[in-house]
Amino acid sequence: MAEEPGVALALFLEQSHTAAPLRVPELVDEAARRMGMASATVYLADVQEDELVPLPRPGGAGDGGGGTALAIEGTVAGWAYRTMSLRLSHRRPLSVWLPLVDGITRIGVLQVVAEQVTPAMLDGAVQLAAVTALIVVSKSGFSDLFSRTARRRPMTTAAEMVWAFLPPLTLGTDRVTSTAVVEPAYEIGGDAFDHGLDDGRLHMTVVDAMGHDLAAGLASAVALAGCRSTRRAGGSLTDITARIDEDLNRWRPGGLLTGVFARLDLDTGRLSWVNAGHPPPLLIRAHHVVPGALEVSGELPLGLGPGYAATRTVHEAQLEPGDRVLIHTDGVTEARSATGRQFGEVQLVDFVTRALAAGEPAPEALRRLIHAILDHHHGRLQDDATIVLAEWHPATGDVPS
Repeated sequence: MAEEPGVALALFLEQSHTAAPLRVPELVDEAARRMGMASATVYLADVQEDELVPLPRPGGAGDGGGGTALAIEGTVAGWAYRTMSLRLSHRRPLSVWLPLVDGITRIGVLQVVAEQVTPAMLDGAVQLAAVTALIVVSKSGFSDLFSRTARRRPMTTAAEMVWAFLPPLTLGTDRVTSTAVVEPAYEIGGDAFDHGLDDGRLHMTVVDAMGHDLAAGLASAVALAGCRSTRRAGGSLTDITARIDEDLNRWRPGGLLTGVFARLDLDTGRLSWVNAGHPPPLLIRAHHVVPGALEVSGELPLGLGPGYAATRTVHEAQLEPGDRVLIHTDGVTEARSATGRQFGEVQLVDFVTRALAAGEPAPEALRRLIHAILDHHHGRLQDDATIVLAEWHPATGDVPS
C-alpha cells in the first residue's frame, strides 16, 4: 500500500538530518517506493552543464550505480533540465523527469520510474523533487560528494579558490532574475562575479584580474571579499572600489583588475554602476540592445597603486520593466577561432537577443551562449569568459508612475 506523500516525505526529511551525504540517493529512492513508485534516481548537472551525472550510491561502481551520465543536449532528461519543466518518457518502464531547482537555480533532475503515471503520482514526484533539491543543497556545503559528482576532471588551485567565492549561478525573486556563467570552469583564474539581493536591491559585480594564474585568482578573490565586506557594512559603490584598491595595493601589489560594480533598485528600476576600466555593460530592451545606453567615459583599473588613486564616478540609468543588463569580461568578445576570427560583440548580442526572443529562460540562454563561445574557440579559451545577465521584471502594479 502506497503511503501518502506527506508521510513519506516527512520520514525522508527526518532521516536526512543525520544521514551521511552518500545516503541521500538511497533515501530518495526509499521515499519514492513508499509513495508507490518503482524507483527514483538523482542526477546532478556537471560544472559545465554538458551532462547530467547520477549521484553515487553506497557500494556503487564508478558511475554511482544509478546509471550512466546523460547528455543535456538531445535527451528527455536534458530537456527537463533545460526547460525546468516535467517531462515524460513513454518507453517502458515509464519514466518521469523532473527538474531539481534550488530557488530558481538548476542543479539537476530527478528520474522517477513507475508502472503507471497518475495525477496523484505526479504530485508526489513533484514534491519529492522539491525536497530532494533542498537536501542536496543543504549538504553540499560540507561534503565533497556533490562537487566531485559534478566534476568531470580536476580543477586547478586557482579555479578552486575562485569557485569557493562564487555565489549560485542563478538567483531571483518575483521582481528580478540574475544569472551567470564562467569559463574555462576547471582552469579559471582571473575572472569572477558576484550577485546578491538585499533590502530591495540587486548587487552585481564582474571583475577581471590581469593574468591567468593563482596570483590572478587571488586578486579576484580579494576583490569579491572586499566588495561583500563593504556593501554588508552599508558602503557605497565608490566605497567598494576604494576598499578593493586599498586591499590590492596592500596584499597583491601590481595586481591590476578591471570591474563593473552595480546596484539595481528593484522598486524603481534605477541602475547605478561604477566602471573601472572594464567593457561597458549592455542594455537589452525588447530583444534589442540599446546602442551606447550604458557606455561611459573610461576610468582606470583598480590596483594601480597610491599614485594613481582615482575619483570614481557613479553612473545612473533608468530601466523599463523587462529590461536586461548584461555585464561581461573581454574574454567573451575576444575569443578567437583557429583562423583568428573574434567572437565579437555583434555575435554576442545577436545570440543573446535571439535566445531571449525565442522565450528561453536566461540560464539556458547563457548556457548555450558559453558553449557557442567554446565551440568558436574549439573548446579551449585563451582567456577567461564571464557573463552576468540580470532582468528587471516587476509586476505592473509595482512600477512607479
